[in-house]
Amino acid sequence: VQLQASGGGLVQAGGSLRLSCVASGRTFSSYNMGWFRQAPGKEREFVAAISWSGGATYYADSVKGRFTISRDNAKNTVYLQMNSLKPEDTAIYYCAADHRSGAYFYNRGSTYDYWGQGTLVTVSS
Repeated sequence: VQLQASGGGLVQAGGSLRLSCVASGRTFSSYNMGWFRQAPGKEREFVAAISWSGGATYYADSVKGRFTISRDNAKNTVYLQMNSLKPEDTAIYYCAADHRSGAYFYNRGSTYDYWGQGTLVTVSS
């Protein structure tokens, strides 16, 4: 599976962005998907995840109520709608895919088998 993230950019605090991650291959609908981010000088952290069916979603406390993860299996795409952005949301955002070979620890990077290249989100104050 190859993942291509897009949609990042520069936005003012309080603004919105929608990230997209398109997956290659015909088995996208069988993958759990996640978004992670890494700010300069910080470790990568979990942002949001969605189960293969879309029936379950998970969020980091720092983004709960502001970000929404969704997926369109017909388009092999997972989205991250980001509202009420804050300067501390500035980071490179990565999408990741888990092919469900074991227990789903959605907030652990080690759970995911495939990673996209990242898209930069910059939020100005």
